Amino acid sequence: MENRQVVSLARFKRSVGIHVSIAGKVDLAVDRALELGCIGTFQIFTCSPRRWTAKPLDEPQAELFQEKASRSKFAPVAHMPYMPNLASPDGKFHSESVDVLIREIKRCGALGISGLVVHYGSHMGSSIEDGHARIVSACKKAIGSTQGSNVRILLENSAGTRNSVGSKFEDVRNVLDCIGDEKRTGVCFDTCHAFASGYDLRTTESAQKTILEFDETVGLERLFLIHVNDSKADIGEGRDRHEHIGLGKIGDKGFRSFFALKELIDIPLVLETPIDQKLGDKENVAHAKKLLDLE
Repeated sequence: MENRQVVSLARFKRSVGIHVSIAGKVDLAVDRALELGCIGTFQIFTCSPRRWTAKPLDEPQAELFQEKASRSKFAPVAHMPYMPNLASPDGKFHSESVDVLIREIKRCGALGISGLVVHYGSHMGSSIEDGHARIVSACKKAIGSTQGSNVRILLENSAGTRNSVGSKFEDVRNVLDCIGDEKRTGVCFDTCHAFASGYDLRTTESAQKTILEFDETVGLERLFLIHVNDSKADIGEGRDRHEHIGLGKIGDKGFRSFFALKELIDIPLVLETPIDQKLGDKENVAHAKKLLDLE
């Protein structure tokens, strides 16, 4: 199957999307993104996120996915399944996790997707340093096994939960520096995770301070995607609990301030908000667009 890129992740103006399902056929994800009001981007799993195995991609469907995405001017991103843990100290588990990462990079290539969001994982009580070493090893092996690919591994900052790796900006920078491949790596900044880790986004001043710290520590040139999620947990609590945009502890004021930062104006935004009795995906996308002055 041909490995080609639909639209480069690099630099849309005010792209906002949400995670959508590939149920039925993968190309239907594009239709769903359009129905939900996405502009410029959306996110998918390329397979079931709760299984180790993946059904091979259907080539005609993959080609149709690329055609639809290109026609609608979408630069989709994909997310790694939940099962792997690239920081695991268990040798077999870690090796199987790396195999999934390699597989997902290849599947992204077949779908024309140029960004794969990857969690740092859990060091499972060993140490943060050991966890860092294992995620670095995993990414290096995956990149080495997919030479010629244009798929970028987007490491997502974590929420600071117990045994987590990658919650502090210094950790993000150190891992990227150790991988050492700027063309194949980057950052996905999750607002809920950053807030849970102690980075304030609730006011213009605090949002600016957080992004300045990110730039000085990691570098904005390494930022290719933002996961837009409000937080049910308060700042610094280390709990990964996503909330609808504006209904959590960051709130409308925080997101207006965050969205207004000129440094972020061309970074694609993807929501991963809940679906419950309060709100659904369409309402969250519409509210985000309202805060972005797109509606």
